[in-house]
Amino acid sequence: MQTLHTPNLVIGFGKAGKTLAADLAQHGQNVLLAEASAQMYGGTCINVGCIPSKKLIAEGERRALEADKAAVFGAAMQAKNGLIPKLRAANFAKLDGLERARVINARARFEDAHTVMLSGPEGELRVTADRIFINTGSLPVVPRIEGVDGKRIYDSTGALSLAERPQRLLIVGGGYIGLEFAFMYRAFGSEVTVLDAGETFLPREDRDIAAEMQRILEAKGVRLVLGAATQRFEEGAQHTTAVTSKGRFDADAILLATGRRPNTDGLALEKAGVAVTERGFIQVDEHLRAAPHIWAMGDVAGSPQFTYISLDDWRIVRDQLFGQGQRSTADRAPFPTAVFTQPPLAHIGMTETAARQAGRNIKVATLKAEAIPKAKILGQTDGLLKAVTDAGTGEILGVTLLCAESHEIINLFKMAIDHRVPASYVKSQIFTHPTMSEALNDLFASL
Repeated sequence: MQTLHTPNLVIGFGKAGKTLAADLAQHGQNVLLAEASAQMYGGTCINVGCIPSKKLIAEGERRALEADKAAVFGAAMQAKNGLIPKLRAANFAKLDGLERARVINARARFEDAHTVMLSGPEGELRVTADRIFINTGSLPVVPRIEGVDGKRIYDSTGALSLAERPQRLLIVGGGYIGLEFAFMYRAFGSEVTVLDAGETFLPREDRDIAAEMQRILEAKGVRLVLGAATQRFEEGAQHTTAVTSKGRFDADAILLATGRRPNTDGLALEKAGVAVTERGFIQVDEHLRAAPHIWAMGDVAGSPQFTYISLDDWRIVRDQLFGQGQRSTADRAPFPTAVFTQPPLAHIGMTETAARQAGRNIKVATLKAEAIPKAKILGQTDGLLKAVTDAGTGEILGVTLLCAESHEIINLFKMAIDHRVPASYVKSQIFTHPTMSEALNDLFASL
């Protein structure tokens, strides 16, 4: 068996891993990147996450007026399937073209703190490394429900590659992933039902935001059933039935949108002395170290599950390798989030509920999206905009935007909050017209 020594071993071709590998190579250091599947170059986002899902959403919106929804679905899948291999190839080429970087298709298994066995199509390779970086991401959670292995039951990866549009789609899980798929497949003409085991819809959101999201969801024809704990699945000749605490629901396809878990299967982390949390994520410090010479980045490290946070994890590790070592996971809070519903839901900072629970003296402003001229131009007048500020200082504490183009606008408030830009500045800021962002003048007018 061949044994190889490398100063740097990266396990996983996700956003942080691929960026770090290229960075190391460009700094004149040899680096080996191991990825279990050639279909995952670039990580979850490019292959089975945000890029394919947003491509399908965009295609559905672009052809929203076409009557033949089955044809729209087929064309959207074809467009998505044409895009992803190109992105995957581009990601591989960026590393493959670097003299000091090498990519190998293999699964990794620790033998000790510095030794990793790589097993792939070309056999086994024992690698010893001075530094090891783990970026293996996360996987969809498969709940322990009787019949969950049925042929019509899919996780998010499978639901992004269905050969035919389901006439009836049942989504188990009323969180953000489930909602994105609900809006997407409803736009393709599927009859969509969302089963949420909880009694409160979107519990982390303020009640006015959650109520508006529910109103929009149901206005588009999506059925939402709260308090519906799924007990088992029954496979039939023509459909699959979900038996729940709220009754029986038949479907042509069922999506399990019940969260994600760390992808540590087979790594044998214990042999490297790497600890995991109660939820199975790799235990790291604020500099993402799991051991003196081992780092974990992205989803597997328990970082918030966004591609841009994985990229920020790379910045933190990079600063330790090539900078002053000052960056940490505490530096980035708060950060913006966006859910690509229709319209998208974007947020940063404190909600009204959280601010009141923290005992803050606050002012709250809201604005209906239907009051915005650009929303009328777009024909997207659903939604609600909301801002929370400190009543004494005018400091912006949080912003929630459920409206068209909110995923773009919300990024302004990362800078505003970081630099303590007061509400009065936003109120009198000059914005172009007609735009969605100019509505911020009206939203902040009373703050």
